[in-house]
Amino acid sequence: MNEPTRAAPHAGFVPRFAAALQFLTRLPLPRTARFSEALLNESARHFPAVGALIGLLGTAALAAALAALPATVAVLLAIAVTIAATGALHEDGLADTCDALGAGCDRTRALAIMKDSRIGSFGALALALRLALEAAAVGALLERGVLAACALWVAAHGLSRLAPVLLIATLPYAGDLEAARARPLARPLARTTVAVALLWAAALLSAASMVASAAALAAVGALAAVTLALRRGLARWLGGYTGDTLGAAQQLSLLAMLLAAAAVPR
Repeated sequence: MNEPTRAAPHAGFVPRFAAALQFLTRLPLPRTARFSEALLNESARHFPAVGALIGLLGTAALAAALAALPATVAVLLAIAVTIAATGALHEDGLADTCDALGAGCDRTRALAIMKDSRIGSFGALALALRLALEAAAVGALLERGVLAACALWVAAHGLSRLAPVLLIATLPYAGDLEAARARPLARPLARTTVAVALLWAAALLSAASMVASAAALAAVGALAAVTLALRRGLARWLGGYTGDTLGAAQQLSLLAMLLAAAAVPR
C-alpha cells in the first residue's frame, strides 16, 4: 500500500482551503500562493466546502437569471456557471469513465482509455444525459420555491465532493502512481482529513434540512447508495480508483441527490 503523504508543516485552514480551491476550481488565487503535494493531500478535507461554494455561485446566477428569464433558461445558465467555475473537471472524469465502461474491456485497456483525452460516444451521451437530468431536477426543485431549490442545490454540490474523499479513503489507487496527474490525491488520506470532510458534509446537511428536511434526507440516502455502489464496482472493475473515476463519482452523486430530492413530495 502507498504511504500517506507527510503532513504539510504549519498548514492551517487558509492554505488548505486555498489548495482545495486551486485544485477543484478555476477561481483566481493570489500569485504568491504556494502549494505542495502534502498540502494538496490535506486539502481534501475542504472539498465539500469548496463544492458548496461552487453551488453558491450557481444559485446566485440562478436567482439573478430568474428575474428576467424563464425558469428553464435560468437553470441552464446557472449550470453553465458551475461548469465554468470548475473548468469541467468532473465532467471530463465522467466522460472518460463512461467511455472505458462502455468499451467493455479489461482493467489494462480501461485505464488506457481513461488516459485518452478524446471523448467517445459513451462519454458524450453520459454528459448530455447528466446535464439534461440535472436541469430537469433543479427545475422540479424550483416548484418548492427558490429558497428550497437553492439550499438543496448548494448542499448537493458540497456533499457530492464527499464521495471522492470517501473513495480515496477506502480504496487503493488503481493507476500508475508516478504518472498520476494529481499524485497527492493518489495517496491515502489521514483520518483527520476524512473527519473534517464529514463535518463539512454534516453542516451542509443541517443547513439544507432547515429548509427542506425530507428532501435533504432523501439526498443523503442517494449519496450513500451511489458511493457504496461505486466503491464496490470500482474495486471489482479496476481494483481501486483513478482521478477520472473520482470525477465520475462527484457527477453521479450530484445527480442522484438532486433526483432523490426532487422525487420527494412537497
